[in-house]
Amino acid sequence: MNDRPSYSSVFFMFLRNSLVRDLSFRSNFWVECVSSLSWVIMNLGFYLLIFSYTNSIGNDTGWGKWEFFVFLATTLLVNSLVQMFFMPNIQEFSELIRTGKLDFALLKPIDTQFLISFEKVNWPSTANFLFGILLMSISLYQLTHRPTDPIELTAGMVALYAVFLLCGVAILYSLMIVLAASSIWLGRNTSLYDFWFYITSFSRYPMEIYNAGSLGLTLKMIFTFAIPILIVVNVPARILAQPMGVDPTDKWMLSGYMIVATALSLLFSRWVFKMSLKSYRSASS
Repeated sequence: MNDRPSYSSVFFMFLRNSLVRDLSFRSNFWVECVSSLSWVIMNLGFYLLIFSYTNSIGNDTGWGKWEFFVFLATTLLVNSLVQMFFMPNIQEFSELIRTGKLDFALLKPIDTQFLISFEKVNWPSTANFLFGILLMSISLYQLTHRPTDPIELTAGMVALYAVFLLCGVAILYSLMIVLAASSIWLGRNTSLYDFWFYITSFSRYPMEIYNAGSLGLTLKMIFTFAIPILIVVNVPARILAQPMGVDPTDKWMLSGYMIVATALSLLFSRWVFKMSLKSYRSASS
């Protein structure tokens, strides 16, 4: 008899339990949905205001109004998935260490990283995810029906987009695990969310804005190769918004690099997590 748990069954149990918990307080659930959507709509309004003064983000970048809204929709999809599945769990990880409750997670017959990553699901984040799909649909309709150079959307492009979208989520998850694992060495890392916000803010804009000046190029190199967060949104967004790309060679080189960066990020975060657990001292020790 196999005593190992079914990870898929455990995952769906987490989904169901989290949904029951959130819907037990329906007023709070809807307030969270409305508040997160309000921020997204205000952010969209800000970019609509910008495009009332210009036709594109920079000269000859290819990021016109609707191309950029594909980029913005991709940002919403990636961030909503991260906030839905990982953010509530990673934020709580430092408290598990401080209070000694990590002992109970270590004793369970299931992988500890899986348990602390998926135990809670933030269902109100689905509001942002659905809004991202709506914005993406409107933007792609505009791009495929424009009178000049319309985009020809194919099933292959959509499939590649989904793959690279998940790669982006995996890279951000890996960064979160590395930051959370530092709580074992630091004792308490209450600034995790703040640092996370500061770092990921660089990924919310097209890479082309970093092409000006030595400072911009330095930031581009750091956040592409040292901490690969610039490719999280840029690569999948280019698949749909710029199928030929400003530079087709550069686009496909970045796509290949993203696959490698995703694998290396997951392996590195797994190694850091295991090494941090070796330094953990239980509450009873």
